[in-house]
Amino acid sequence: MSFSILKQIGDSQKKSAVVDIRSGDTVKVTQKIKEGEKFRLQVFEGTVINVTRKGSHTERITVRKIASGVGVEKSFLVHSPLVEKIEIVRRAKVRRNNLTYLRSRSGKSARLANKDFNRAEVNALPAEEPAEEATEKDA
Repeated sequence: MSFSILKQIGDSQKKSAVVDIRSGDTVKVTQKIKEGEKFRLQVFEGTVINVTRKGSHTERITVRKIASGVGVEKSFLVHSPLVEKIEIVRRAKVRRNNLTYLRSRSGKSARLANKDFNRAEVNALPAEEPAEEATEKDA
């Protein structure tokens, strides 16, 4: 198969609009959990310690939080249909993409310096452009 065909298939699986997530952001990830035949929404809030394959349909973020004194990390595919929404709560000033050094730190040494940002503007999803292009092709 040619690379262009694979790219088209991958791009068709991408969500039309996602927020710009960076390492050091504190995010709330709302995920669908299937229990039996019912779905429920579960929120996981923590610090993004890694963003891989940014811009791809396989973009992945790793989120870390401390729960009952124990570090918990969870990895999410950004374009997965099970990820309902990602909301950026806080932004921090970091100088690298991979913040795995936070695993060995606790207390004050694990803090990240906050950066001012407009929360409403960052969490607003961009307008859907692919739908407009499809209507122009049909006409």
